[in-house]
Amino acid sequence: MNGADVVASLHDVGLSHDGGAHFVLRHVSLTLARGEFVALLGPSGVGKSTLLRVLMGLMHPTEGQTGGSACTAGAGAHATRRSRAMVFQDARLLPWRSVLRNVMFGLEGLHLNKNEKKARAQEALRLVGLEEVADRLPRRLSGGQRQRVGVARALTVDPDLLLMDEPFGALDPITRTSLQEELQRIWQQTHKTVLFVTHDIEEALRLATRVVVLAGGPPAGITGEIVLDMPQRNPDSPAFRTYAARLRAMIAGEPDPGGEAYWRSAEI
Repeated sequence: MNGADVVASLHDVGLSHDGGAHFVLRHVSLTLARGEFVALLGPSGVGKSTLLRVLMGLMHPTEGQTGGSACTAGAGAHATRRSRAMVFQDARLLPWRSVLRNVMFGLEGLHLNKNEKKARAQEALRLVGLEEVADRLPRRLSGGQRQRVGVARALTVDPDLLLMDEPFGALDPITRTSLQEELQRIWQQTHKTVLFVTHDIEEALRLATRVVVLAGGPPAGITGEIVLDMPQRNPDSPAFRTYAARLRAMIAGEPDPGGEAYWRSAEI
C-alpha cells in the first residue's frame, strides 16, 4: 500500500494502565486505508473504545507505534480542519446551544471566521438531513436526530479519519436501521475513512467494507479480519449468514467451521 494512502496505522501496540504490569491490549497491528469503512467488532468490554481513543490521540500506547497521515498531522496555528474526529456513544450535545451552534462548537480553535464556521456547520447539517432543525435546542430532538447532530459536528471539521464508538447502540431497532442507511449514504458521498466500533455482527456486516475482530484477553488482540464482498447486504442471504458464522468463530477464538474448503465453496 502506498504510504500516502495510509490514513492511520497501529504497529504492535499495547496499552497498560499500570505501567506494564497488566495489559488491556497487546500486539495490535492495524492499517486503515483512505476511503475504507472498517468495522471493529468484538464483545463488550474487550477494549474497542480504548483502541479508538488511542487512534484519536486521547490515550498513548504503552508500547508500539501509531502512524498514518491522520495520526501524524498536527493542527497548526492556522489550521482550518482537523485530521481526526470522533462520534461517541451518546451525542454529548450542549443543552443550552442550538443545533447549529452545537455543530459549530466542533470548529472552535480552528482558523475560521464566524461566517466560515456557520457555512461549514450548515453544510454538515444539510449532509445529515437536519438543516430544518438548525435553530432547535437538543431537548426538542429525537434520539436519532441527536446522534445525527453528533455526526454533523464530527464531519464539519473535514476529518481524514472518522472514528465512531457504537453511536447507534442506544437507539431502537427502526431508528438504528435508518441511521445505518444514512451513514452509508454519507460515507459514499464524502469518501471519508471510517472506523466504526460495534459488538453487533449484523451491524458490522451491513455497514463495512472490512471487518476486524478484537477479542480474547486480557490482553485482547486482533483475532482475524474479513474483507466483505457482498453487493446486497441482506441478512437472509447465504453470503450474509456465511460471513456471520465466520465472525462468530473469530470472536470465540475458534477455527473456521467446516475448514477452508467449505468457505471456498460457500455462496459469497
